Amino acid sequence: MPRFCANLNFLFTEVPLLDRFEAAAKAGFKAVEIGNPYEAPAADIAARLKSNGLELVLINTAAGDPAKGERGRSALAGRDKDFEADMEAALAYCAATGCKLVHVMAGLVHQGARREVFLANLKKAARRAAAAGVTVVIEPINRRDIPGYFLNKLTEARAIIYEVGEPSLGLQFDVYHRQVEDGDVAVAMKEYAALTRHYQIANPPDRGEPDAGDLNYRWLLAEIDAGGYVGWVGCEYKPRRTTVEGLSWTKACGVTLG
Repeated sequence: MPRFCANLNFLFTEVPLLDRFEAAAKAGFKAVEIGNPYEAPAADIAARLKSNGLELVLINTAAGDPAKGERGRSALAGRDKDFEADMEAALAYCAATGCKLVHVMAGLVHQGARREVFLANLKKAARRAAAAGVTVVIEPINRRDIPGYFLNKLTEARAIIYEVGEPSLGLQFDVYHRQVEDGDVAVAMKEYAALTRHYQIANPPDRGEPDAGDLNYRWLLAEIDAGGYVGWVGCEYKPRRTTVEGLSWTKACGVTLG
């Protein structure tokens, strides 16, 4: 059975970030992921993880300047030093919290994202991460949710991963983003299984709980399990009700948390 981690930037937002760890543990989660852990000091996050018996599975590199609407800087021309700082900050959080997976945010095309820049920065980041015992992942994001995001297609991500050629670089497969961008999720899960280091779930069209919407998650989660995936599945959805009320999706899908 897949293991599920709560994305604390999406779930339990009824309370402040540092209080979400306790809320997630009380709800039955054994692990969490945080897209933006930089809202709190790494030491504070580590303390909340320990006190609640939780594992931190995944963090993102920093999105960048919120005033400019940045969504990552690893592919932005002329921003190499900024990305190096972003990566060092992410690895510092990993060292403090025990996290072993970092999603590298690429950035927006209209802010100067370039493929050759992305490749060069990913190669350096993957090698730096490997030295720290950390894996780097990249994630295609659909163009409806983030217009102009540099990486949208699984085919593009695969080509980049192969071209970078570092074993510490893999794929973050977000089922929601794939369905919105291209559909054909079940076939894609099998096609990209060997590269996938982390899954995330939500149900289109509203990015809500995986119990209602376009996709049959009871079947898809069984397919992930049958494929031998042993990592965590990130619950990165927008609750339609309160977070706890929305967790009834686990019964609908025939799964348990943790």
